[in-house]
Amino acid sequence: MTSFAIANARIFDGTEFLDGMAVVIRDGKIDAICPDSALPDGMDVVDGKGQVLAPGLIDVQVNGGGGVLLNDHPDVAGIRAIMAAHRKFGTTAMLPTLITDYRDKMEAAIAAVEDAINANVPGIVGIHLEGPYLNKERKGVHSADIIRPMEDDAIDLLSHLPNGRILVTMAPEKATSGTIKKLSDKGVLVCAGHTAGTYDDIQMAISEGLRGFTHLFNAMSPLTHREPGVAGAAMADDATWCGLIVDGYHVHPAAVKIAVNAKATGKIMLVTDAMPTVGAADKRFNLGGEEIIATDGRCALADGTLAGSDLDMIGAVRNCVEMVGIDLGEALRMGSLYPAAFLKLDHKMGRIAPGYQADMILFDGEYTVTRSWINGAE
Repeated sequence: MTSFAIANARIFDGTEFLDGMAVVIRDGKIDAICPDSALPDGMDVVDGKGQVLAPGLIDVQVNGGGGVLLNDHPDVAGIRAIMAAHRKFGTTAMLPTLITDYRDKMEAAIAAVEDAINANVPGIVGIHLEGPYLNKERKGVHSADIIRPMEDDAIDLLSHLPNGRILVTMAPEKATSGTIKKLSDKGVLVCAGHTAGTYDDIQMAISEGLRGFTHLFNAMSPLTHREPGVAGAAMADDATWCGLIVDGYHVHPAAVKIAVNAKATGKIMLVTDAMPTVGAADKRFNLGGEEIIATDGRCALADGTLAGSDLDMIGAVRNCVEMVGIDLGEALRMGSLYPAAFLKLDHKMGRIAPGYQADMILFDGEYTVTRSWINGAE
């Protein structure tokens, strides 16, 4: 259907909930929001069955899904499988994420994302390179043998995606002065992560154009009252964004609440840091030769070290509401409008409003996604 409407739903437009209204979609975009009773005669109408119709969720950190890890399958087929797995849980736009790897794998992943976007794989808007320019002191499950200083020609590699966004997670204290500015000037979104930097290191990075922080609190120097560290610098700054993994394991619900209250409104975005187990029957996979098992939603090595997550985006929204007590509207903004703004895509994503892409999800009272649309297509 190139033109249709969705009626009998509780619409969250990105700002407020609307009852008794319908959304009209034409050629992949939102055409209008009007009363249910004012729909044009003869228009195809989808019955929302009283469920919530919300902007599609946007995840900027997705290592895998559907049994596929991007590092193992840096190709269009792998990307398509990861996206399909997460779409079932409300994700309508994502950045497939490459964990620290060798140069040839980085090149292959960037090329695959470029090809996927050219092939119109629904929901792929760029790539996230998490590493390899990290600090070994805060490496998490990233391979210490592959973490390395930035090569002389890395800026060209990191800015080579003409049709999508590139997000790079790096340790600012390991970069030479001016590196973040060079990347930012080329349109790269730079986040601090896996960093042992100081508050002053982060202030310098922010002055060069640092855009955000990868999985706040995890793999970074913590906040203390005399040395705010990376976590403190992240929460104190009003201009940058923070990704937050709300799975009940990576961050205590009380710390989530503290972060949301401390950070400027609109600057906390939900991420999953999802591994291949999301949307897969098999809850085991290998990373760098080590087996990782997801148990009760917790991904970890045999020694208990967290290794990504088994979280999906609608689950993160639910956890914000039920674990933390965040208002549903704000939780949905954290999963859609705020990451859209981080990606500089909030002029066309993150809202149900005329002129915006028809990226939407329908979900019930149990937070089960029953239908989704990307550019108006199911």
